[in-house]
Amino acid sequence: MARRTGSGIKAGVTFGIVSIFLVLIGFTGTISALLGALLGNKSSAPLAGFTPAMIDLLIFQAFVGLWAGASGGKKAASERGSWGPVLFGAAVAGVVLGIIVGGFALLVGSLSVSGVRMVAYFAQLLPDAVRLFLVGMAPRSAAFFYLAFFVAFGSLGGLIRCWLMQGSLRRRLSNSFKAVSRSLRGSGALDLIRRSKPARLGAYALGAAAAFAVPLALGEYWNYTVGTIGIYVLLGLGLNIVVGLAGLLDLGYVAFFAIGGYTVALLTAPAHHLLWSFWLAIPIGVVLAAMAGVILGVPVLRLRGDYLAIVTLGFGQIIAVLLRSDELTGFTGGPKGVTAVAGPTLFGHVFASALAFVYLILLAVVLVVLVTVRLRNSRIGRAWEAMREDESVARAMGINTLSYKLLAFAVGAAFAGLGGVLFASRNQFTGPEDYNLMVSFNVLASVIVGGMGSLSGVVAGAFTLKGLPEVLRELDNYRVLAFGALLIVMMAVRPEGLIPTARRKMEMRHDKGDVSRQKDTGGSPHG
Repeated sequence: MARRTGSGIKAGVTFGIVSIFLVLIGFTGTISALLGALLGNKSSAPLAGFTPAMIDLLIFQAFVGLWAGASGGKKAASERGSWGPVLFGAAVAGVVLGIIVGGFALLVGSLSVSGVRMVAYFAQLLPDAVRLFLVGMAPRSAAFFYLAFFVAFGSLGGLIRCWLMQGSLRRRLSNSFKAVSRSLRGSGALDLIRRSKPARLGAYALGAAAAFAVPLALGEYWNYTVGTIGIYVLLGLGLNIVVGLAGLLDLGYVAFFAIGGYTVALLTAPAHHLLWSFWLAIPIGVVLAAMAGVILGVPVLRLRGDYLAIVTLGFGQIIAVLLRSDELTGFTGGPKGVTAVAGPTLFGHVFASALAFVYLILLAVVLVVLVTVRLRNSRIGRAWEAMREDESVARAMGINTLSYKLLAFAVGAAFAGLGGVLFASRNQFTGPEDYNLMVSFNVLASVIVGGMGSLSGVVAGAFTLKGLPEVLRELDNYRVLAFGALLIVMMAVRPEGLIPTARRKMEMRHDKGDVSRQKDTGGSPHG
């Protein structure tokens, strides 16, 4: 009983602290507005004294209570027996969560009634935000309301967990999922596509036709968004070679992206009086980025792990400082950047719209995917994977690891340079703010979330991390918070990524098996 009580208290305290933090940063008002937009109840009449915004907030709080209750009964759920232990842990979690949130509501409400300007200490605690959090009640009434509310939904979360943890239900759900998977894998159409070259070509043709037709149905804004996702796919494919195939952690990847962008700006913008063609700037930007990868790699690629990550991070920061420096203002434009970057011209047609650039970016993505596939299936790709698995063994097998590391850095940097050229040309502007450290983190996160080493995973990661924020514009101010939460959830629930490679999935399954055996035996994985 003590362990179950501790589990409930731990869950309640954790979710209580998170709930208070979300109130302090103003996230509750944002999520309320987002749910109102999704549910379409912003203009609805009040219900039982609760405005639509309050109802939306309570829907979110109910989800928090359910999650806390399910987490509070987690340890007891793994034990055999009745539902009582699970419900007890869930109820304890609900009580603790209700006490913490209710106590905070009482404190904030009392200070607000006393005339204390809390906005002077917490910028998001505006009077309207406080009233929303108190759901229109007096501070003491709101405290008791939250206590009863979270006890009820915490207990309900325990009930749902008990129901989901039933062996028969789990078996039915698992069997249904396996049956659907087998039917899809054994589908005659899919089997025909896999085995028949004409069928594969037909599928590729249909995919190309869809890729050509869909942008025509989208507006300028969504085509611009799709183009941004495509550029991040290019960056992700390049970093996937460095991190996913060769196993080298590069945190300064944005530097190569910046080299491509500033190359096309220097060669085509009127400010530098060169006015070269965009088509000439593309190979120059790609080659210069690849050369920068080699120059960076020669002195640092003998390092491993964290040391390599720190050095590459420093390289990215050096490039960022140089772009803002006064000494290079004549070339880079300093903080103002470079304007009037020229775009491509084909048969007299100037690429001046987001629609035209979407097709150009899609073509670049297809070419990079083909190059990546050929490299991965060649001796070079197998050497990269051997280095990623065990560099010492790869060196003992006769692989020149330094040469292959340099090649990985050069190829990955070249893809980033291509993305930078397209990015600056499409925007007709490039500046230091376009190449901050968050770009490197975003690309790395897309590779990790999608699945390291997986081409389709990189695409899925780019759509997840760059596409969803555009769909959910209300959460734009909390993008960093969303990144952190997403990475935590992914590492806990699906560490192999959204669409992992078969090898990666097998490795993670083997690691989970080792951890499970270690917990069962109470010793080392091999003990």
